[in-house]
Amino acid sequence: MTSVSTLPEAPADDSPAEILPTELVSDVDRIVDADTDRLVDMFKDIHRNPELGFTEVRTARIVELALQNLGFDITTGIGKTGVASIYRNGDGPVVMYRADMDALAVQEETNVEWASEKRVVRDDGTEVPVAHVCGHDAHVTWMLGMAHALIELKDRWSGTLVLIGQPAEEPITGAKAMVDDGLYNFIPKPDVFIGMHTAPAPVGVVVSSPGPRLAGTDQLDVLFHGVGGHGSMPQKAKDPVLMAAMAVVEYQSIVSRMIDPQQTAVLTVGAIQAGSDNNVIPAKSLVKANLRWYDPAVREIMLDAVKAVSDGIARTYGMPEDKLPEITMKGGSSPLVNDIELSERMARTLSAVVGDQQIVTDMPRATGSEDVQLLKGPYPDMPFNYLLVGIANHDTFAEAQAAGEPFPFAPHNPNYLVDLSAIPYGAKVATYSMLSLLKRS
Repeated sequence: MTSVSTLPEAPADDSPAEILPTELVSDVDRIVDADTDRLVDMFKDIHRNPELGFTEVRTARIVELALQNLGFDITTGIGKTGVASIYRNGDGPVVMYRADMDALAVQEETNVEWASEKRVVRDDGTEVPVAHVCGHDAHVTWMLGMAHALIELKDRWSGTLVLIGQPAEEPITGAKAMVDDGLYNFIPKPDVFIGMHTAPAPVGVVVSSPGPRLAGTDQLDVLFHGVGGHGSMPQKAKDPVLMAAMAVVEYQSIVSRMIDPQQTAVLTVGAIQAGSDNNVIPAKSLVKANLRWYDPAVREIMLDAVKAVSDGIARTYGMPEDKLPEITMKGGSSPLVNDIELSERMARTLSAVVGDQQIVTDMPRATGSEDVQLLKGPYPDMPFNYLLVGIANHDTFAEAQAAGEPFPFAPHNPNYLVDLSAIPYGAKVATYSMLSLLKRS
């Protein structure tokens, strides 16, 4: 893996390059504090108006206008709704930063005054609630707050900023869509790349942990064919609902009986879609599943087993070979791996600013997944680090701990709530991080 030690470094004094001068940190804090009301209003606005993957037209426009007003060169519509922006400020490294923009089809239950009440009709005709219950609204706000601070401080650093507003992280398709749509025709090759994500830890905590962090994933649909009929005469039909139900149960034996217990493997069914009436056996059923893995060999075992189990169930219930289940591979991503040197370097930067007690460097790897690393595209050796930033209210977190819970809520939970104090804090962390990687004067 390429080392970040080759990046240009220009410390303002005799301290190590990753340590920010106290005066510069104070200036960042002053600028972000003065900008906090605007950032909080922006966050609330984005939160109230969430958009699903590849429909982030309004959010992308917010990103476009904010960066355009700061003097960035903007390209929009990359990967349908993605935004790429560039700010050239003299010699120095090219540093890329990504904020994902999409929300989830979840009914929010936070009851805050800026809660989402939005519902949309999907392409398949189903109406769903939409909410930011994974923090992408904070991600966008942090990036725009960081951009504002860096432009205010442009006489204190040099290099090139590349800021990305990415669509469709949740379906794990947006990063690849941007690369496939020619992202690198519009931006220079970055020397270094970072991303940030909310975490249900207390505000103030930042995780910069090296090595494998998040699992690889595959999102797949399994379409079972059957023979429709009257609910009173099941012997005259071939019931795909029963096939789907059997498959959900049998899939669970794949991980428990086919995967080495010391390996990471998760197989989850998130939805079953079939039929519309109480007394009608439908002709089809759809099972929506996702896999999590770190070892590609484990992935292959799970994929092969899903097919074998699905085909076996269909044959058991009498389906001919030309009507076996159809498996459609949708979004997918490799495991997210932080560059060791870059992760350690950024941990030192942030420790010097916010305190050692706030920085976590040994967090166990998780089974959640991301696609941010796919933005590397044709440059897989690009040094990359992914930070997690705490967004939970301190009292709420303490109450959860007292009740024996590790966190007060989890991502994708209807009660996922970004405390408003995390908005300026995240913008500061993003700014400190970028300044540590740019050439400083």
